[in-house]
Amino acid sequence: MHHLLEVWFEWVLQGGYVGIIVLMAMESSIIPVPSEIVIPPAAFLAARGDLSFTGVILAGTLGSYIGAAISYWVSLWVGRPIVLRFGKYFLIAPDKLERAEVWLSRYEAGGVFFARLLPVIRHLISIPAGIVRMNFWVFSAATIVGSALWCAVLAYLGDRAYRAQPDLINNPDGLLHLIKTQSHWIVLFVAVLAVLYLLVLRLTAKPKGA
Repeated sequence: MHHLLEVWFEWVLQGGYVGIIVLMAMESSIIPVPSEIVIPPAAFLAARGDLSFTGVILAGTLGSYIGAAISYWVSLWVGRPIVLRFGKYFLIAPDKLERAEVWLSRYEAGGVFFARLLPVIRHLISIPAGIVRMNFWVFSAATIVGSALWCAVLAYLGDRAYRAQPDLINNPDGLLHLIKTQSHWIVLFVAVLAVLYLLVLRLTAKPKGA
């Protein structure tokens, strides 16, 4: 994982906006690239004057949308049985997929939006959206808005991290550690996400005896 972090970090530093788009497209699909190692270092570069802060958010949002759209259309094309059969090879467990499906069927566009802010379900929500043939334009709008909000939060954290410790631009592990242990409001934000995630688990849990 340490080596992968270094590779992804370097892609952002060397690739600029293109690197952000590619990595966020991967993060928004079935490839486990953490967005926390993509947007914050890009915000570092923006704070240093190498990139635009707004450009970082736009590139991250575009990449997230591209990855989500690809997952949507692939899932629509291959169908649920194929996803269930081969999903395990891409860390897509059947129970996680079922929860994402229930979440989507209950909350539709709102479910897609909030899913973009939640761990685990973030990269999965596009799959059931494609399987149930959700209106693509509604899916797109909810994905773009949710992704933009998430990228803006991460970019802000990266900007704060740069102002606190500018030397972290060469230390991906240190950057991740700082972002995870920043001031109390970040802890509050993470707590809110945790509550939302637990709410997802509760609302999508199968009734007893079902």
